[in-house]
Amino acid sequence: MAALSKTVVFFALLSLALAGCGGKALRWEPRVHVVRAGESLQAIAFRYGVDAQELAAWNRIDNADLIFAGQTLRLTPAPGHKPQPQAPASNGGATPVAVRPSAPAPEWTWPAEGALLARFGDATSIGQGIDIGGNRGNPVRASAGGQVVYSGSGLLGYGKLIILKHNDSYLSAYGHNNRLLVGEGESVAAGQRIGEMGVGPGDRAILHFEIRIKGKPVDPLQYLPSR
Repeated sequence: MAALSKTVVFFALLSLALAGCGGKALRWEPRVHVVRAGESLQAIAFRYGVDAQELAAWNRIDNADLIFAGQTLRLTPAPGHKPQPQAPASNGGATPVAVRPSAPAPEWTWPAEGALLARFGDATSIGQGIDIGGNRGNPVRASAGGQVVYSGSGLLGYGKLIILKHNDSYLSAYGHNNRLLVGEGESVAAGQRIGEMGVGPGDRAILHFEIRIKGKPVDPLQYLPSR
C-alpha cells in the first residue's frame, strides 16, 4: 500500500507540473556538469551546444585549461549575468542562428570527397551536421585553418572526433574517424589532412561534419561551396 501511495503522489505532482506548464511537455535539461578526468572546457561546451567563452564566464574561469575532475560547472548564466555585447555581423546568408557571430566566417572547403548521405536535421544522423560517405581510410581534411581544441573519443555518438576552433565565433567538427592525425593544441591549415574516415552508424564509412557559431550548430550546406 505504501508503494501504491507513493506512485499516486508522484503522478499527482506530475499532473500539477504539467498543468502549470499550460499542458506543454516538460523538458528536463541539465543545469550543471561535473567534470570528468580528461575533459576539456571546449569539449564540454560542444557537448551542450554552448559557447566555450560564455561557459568560462558563467563559471568565473580565467584559464580554460585549468579545470579539474570533480569540478561542477553551471551550464546556464547566473541570475543577473550580463553577456558581453556582440557586434552585428553577416552570417553569409545562412539560416539565422540564436547568436550572431562576432568574427568573420572562414572560407570553407569540403572536408572529404563523397556523396552526401545525411543533411542537417535528418533523424538518420546526429542531426546537427551532415554525413559524407566514402571508404574507410579516405582522407579527412580541415575545412578551414584553425587550432585543434579537441581530439579524442570522449563524446558519445561521435566516435573519434576532432574539433577545430577557427576564431572566437566559429568551430568545425569531424566525427567517426578511423584514425586521428592531429592532437590538441596543434595549428592546422585549410585542406590539411587531419584524420581518416571511419565507420559510423549502420556500419558504413562516413564523416560526420558540423559547423557551429558560438556553440550553436548551423547547416554546413549554407556555408560550404556548391559542388
